[in-house]
Amino acid sequence: MAVERTLTILKPDCVRKNLIGEVTKRIQEAGFTIKAMKLTRLTKDTAGGFYAVHKERPFFDDLVEFMSSGPCVPMILEKENAIEDFRTFIGATNPDEAEEGTIRADFADSIGENIVHGSDSVENGKIEAAYFFPESEVVANNA
Repeated sequence: MAVERTLTILKPDCVRKNLIGEVTKRIQEAGFTIKAMKLTRLTKDTAGGFYAVHKERPFFDDLVEFMSSGPCVPMILEKENAIEDFRTFIGATNPDEAEEGTIRADFADSIGENIVHGSDSVENGKIEAAYFFPESEVVANNA
């Protein structure tokens, strides 16, 4: 199995609920290595650019509004099979459908405010990571 990178974003609801430490701890305990991390505040333009793939969807405006409503914490994570493992780890987008013990089942309030983003493919993981982090900010080796 190949080592992959995925992008996660601890969304504004995660930050507002003071869950950065708890969620980050669980991510590390699940075997993911943090390669880059920062606290930032998205503007409506940067949030809209990041989620441009959803521009035609009915939830796009609400998503942009929410993602620019407060600080968030994007991170690049690395692990074997990172994309699939992380999506399983965080749970279904709708917290009511998320398996018990997942991040969204434990902390999310709604499908719109669901604590965390996770890349859905290796290719999108690369594109999304580059949106927040130039390669010079990605730690090559934690040793």
